[in-house]
Order: sequence, then structure tokens, then C-alpha cells
Amino acid sequence: MKTLALATAAALSLALPAVAQDKPETLVTILTAPEPQTQLMAMVLAANAAQQGVAQHILLCGPAADIALKDAPETATAPQPPRDMSPQGLMRKIMEGPNNSVEVCAIYLPGKGADQSVLIDGVGVAAPAAMAGAMLAENTRITSY
Repeated sequence: MKTLALATAAALSLALPAVAQDKPETLVTILTAPEPQTQLMAMVLAANAAQQGVAQHILLCGPAADIALKDAPETATAPQPPRDMSPQGLMRKIMEGPNNSVEVCAIYLPGKGADQSVLIDGVGVAAPAAMAGAMLAENTRITSY
């Protein structure tokens, strides 16, 4: 009986951390996917986390960074069902929230032969050391698409 009680207590102690985890303070979303539906879904999840009080730090790399361009491709700006939102449109709404930020990868603009003037207002360029710090910060969760 004592062995069963100890085994049960040990099993429960392993399960408790997953159940007792606090909500993170920040969600770092790393988006590289070129598909507009994946881009939009990443923004939907980030927006929902923001509505729950979690600060957003979105890093756009590769083809996904195109949604941050003033002259973005139609795939980034075309409304999608079911709510006629676009990846860029929802990203802009997320940017309006307090403590939310959107950045492109440090190598994105040099790779395009462009500077920050091609980005929509409010989108920054990630500094690798600062981005690594954001990813490693306590009370941060990371998602990647």
C-alpha cells in the first residue's frame, strides 16, 4: 500500500508542472512559412494570445517577411475566409497593442538589397543578440511556423 502511494505521488509530481505552468508574459512567434493561410493562422493565434494579455514579439524571416513590406505581395494583403482578414491586416492590428512588436530578420533586407524604408511603419529589424535574449527570457514561449 505504501509503495502504491509513493508511486502515485511520484507520478502526480511529474504531471503537476504541465498543469501548474503560469501563462507566459511574452509569446515569440517566428514566422517563415510562405503560404498565406499559414501566415494568417500564425497571426490569428498571436492575436488571440494578445487578447489574453500576453505580449507579442513577432519575427518574420524569409518569404514570410514579405508581409511587412509597404508594397507587399497580394498574398499578404488579400482577404481570406472566413473573416476576410489578411496576414498583413491582422499583423497591423497586433502591432497596435501595447508591448507588441514585429521585426524582420536581420538578414532579410540586405538579402533583398533594400533598407528599412520598404517596411510598413512600426516594423523593425531584429538585432540577433536582442532577439536571442527575447527567446531565452524567462516567462516566454516560442512558436514557429
